[in-house]
Amino acid sequence: MDTTPAPRGRFAFLIHPRTDPSEDLALINPVLGLIPGRVVEKAMRKLPLKPWVHSTVTAADRPDEVLGDVIALPLTPTMLLGDDRALIARRVDQAIDLAVARGATVLGLGALTAPATAGGAKLRRRTDIGVTNGNAYTAAVTAAAVERIAAGMTERPVVALVGANGSVGTAVARVLGASGVAEELVLVGRTPAALAALAGDLDATWSTEMAACRRADVVVLMTSAAGAVLTAEHLKLGAVVLDDTQPRNSSPALAVERPDVTILDGGVVATPGLLRTGHGIGLPVASSFACLAESSLLALADHRGHGTIGRPSLDQVARVQGLAQRFGHLGFGLAQPTSFGEPVAVNGWTRSSRREAPAVPDGAVA
Repeated sequence: MDTTPAPRGRFAFLIHPRTDPSEDLALINPVLGLIPGRVVEKAMRKLPLKPWVHSTVTAADRPDEVLGDVIALPLTPTMLLGDDRALIARRVDQAIDLAVARGATVLGLGALTAPATAGGAKLRRRTDIGVTNGNAYTAAVTAAAVERIAAGMTERPVVALVGANGSVGTAVARVLGASGVAEELVLVGRTPAALAALAGDLDATWSTEMAACRRADVVVLMTSAAGAVLTAEHLKLGAVVLDDTQPRNSSPALAVERPDVTILDGGVVATPGLLRTGHGIGLPVASSFACLAESSLLALADHRGHGTIGRPSLDQVARVQGLAQRFGHLGFGLAQPTSFGEPVAVNGWTRSSRREAPAVPDGAVA
């Protein structure tokens, strides 16, 4: 009997400092965290800084084999959403070159590196590594979280999807539309034509105004912004907010101003079989962002070529769900609920993490 281990690839995952870069520098060295954020950003703009290996990931079933690297970019959210496209392209390419030099076969795009590269479309030219924006698995676990939240409500909820016409939002809308978990889907975004087309497909309503969230029982944030976009006047009494964004588009101040509202951290996956060593990423070591987990899954499967680029199809969502089940011995599953990193009780949210998302429509391939 052949006992040779199945081949595996190696991934690299790109991250960057969040809204206040000092907070993330403090994870590297507390002294660095004392530098004002504006000074850090100015240095990142002016100095010839290069990406660095932030942490390393191994899998529990092969502890002596590096599965991937988390690579940090010297770019802030404001910079990534700004107009210095040449600087962004240069530093992203430097990060990819570092990843390839370290043996990566899959590149995952974290946080705002995905929208800054058009969901990875601008990186198709890189034939030396496969690129994935991680949005297929993010969509799967986001839909699963909405299903868990809905399970604890007395009636099927009205669900508002903010950023519905984006890469993650479109897939989440289609999965939830097929599942029937919501009484009504309200699609909120910036592009009327795209919203109207998607709403027509799903028999949903749509709006370009955040005020449309006021009648929603569940609000899901899937936007690409440098700071908070959701405020107290956008929410009905007792609403549940699922914030899928990095950097966050909800503020701790909102939880203080509206104690009746529950704000949950979205897009987080339990990965007890993956071990990160090095600097932190703002999550417990047994958890990962879903986009990071997707990069891990593709590497575990020795995937070659590009993965999710642009908007994920339902086939891609189903495929990554299948990979999570295939590598279930490493514990991939929806993480237990937290609010700004602290555990929180949510009615209907069970301990089971076996199911990754509502079933996708017939014809999707796992």
